[in-house]
Amino acid sequence: MEHAFTGPSYTIGIEEELMIVDEETLDLSNSIERLLADLNEMPTDGEVKPELMEGVCEIATTPVKNTVEAGAQLRALRRTVNQVAQQHELAIGSAGTHPFALWEDSRVVARPRYRDLISGLQFVARQEIIFGIHVHVGVDDPDKAIHVTNGMRVHAPLLLALSANSPFWRGDDTGLESTRTPVFRAFPRVGIPPRYDDFADWARRIQFMVESKVIGDYTYLWYDVRPHPNFGTVEVRVMDSQTRVEQTLALAALVQAMVKELCEHYDSGAELSRYPYEMLDENKWLAARHGLDAQLVDLPKQERVPVPELTRRVMERLRPHAEELGSEEDFDCLEDILDKGTGASRQRKVYDANHDLREVVREILDATVPEAAEAAGE
Repeated sequence: MEHAFTGPSYTIGIEEELMIVDEETLDLSNSIERLLADLNEMPTDGEVKPELMEGVCEIATTPVKNTVEAGAQLRALRRTVNQVAQQHELAIGSAGTHPFALWEDSRVVARPRYRDLISGLQFVARQEIIFGIHVHVGVDDPDKAIHVTNGMRVHAPLLLALSANSPFWRGDDTGLESTRTPVFRAFPRVGIPPRYDDFADWARRIQFMVESKVIGDYTYLWYDVRPHPNFGTVEVRVMDSQTRVEQTLALAALVQAMVKELCEHYDSGAELSRYPYEMLDENKWLAARHGLDAQLVDLPKQERVPVPELTRRVMERLRPHAEELGSEEDFDCLEDILDKGTGASRQRKVYDANHDLREVVREILDATVPEAAEAAGE
């Protein structure tokens, strides 16, 4: 299989899936095509793209050196898309789910890939009104990319716990911190990925699936972490979309530092520890259920450790990597999540005041593009 794992190493790209919301009703709005038509006339650093449903808008940075550069692009993209949305009496918001949207009201984007997905997956794809962030980090060798992918599996639950931002679904409090996780779990080829021996093993197994005609290509594997040969990156996909852009950047800085550590681990000739798949999956469930309040099993030990304690341990180990990458300021913003809570806990705090989910959506919109809220005098 051809690949672009040629470097430079540790470049970072971030994709955010945003919700398009009616400014007055605060309902999810099937309006991506209207936004794209206007945005096509506007030059931007980065890209604005459709996703499966018309109520979703994806923004993506170009490959950059660190989260400082990525942050400048993300903030500009959020502002630009929101400005265009306001011309249509719409707004953009960022969270793992829209608190009261119904998938029955959503329309599928008129693109062959998405129509084929609906045809193949039916209800499973139709009810996918969820929003995530994907972080790509450049890797300069194909076998190293597989090493990193294998190694990131143990980190996926911690990243999910820190990013949990979807406590409401179809107008109900689900009792979960990341409802996006079980909703997406209905898809095939998702969750903690299999372990691969090397790039040749990965390519053989993907080719078997392609030749069996169960997938068109490797992009139909939606695991929490996957090698992306076309881009020459390892892509981490486990996290909910973040309302505050600084939290997106904090998580991206953590992912970038994790990838750098694993690349250097590979370069040293060291072997990865092997963990029982069921324990990786169990940790992920605990993260989705409890978020920041989860106690994850500190593999390979059997000890349960609170997420804040585990996070600070990991931060202490990885901070030198973040400093070398120039992403240390965003990396240190992880403390904001630990001190003030995840997006899910903030949503519940707003809801508990008046039990009004529209108030929750308004808070999400205002925090997604705070400049717009300040300009409106809110």
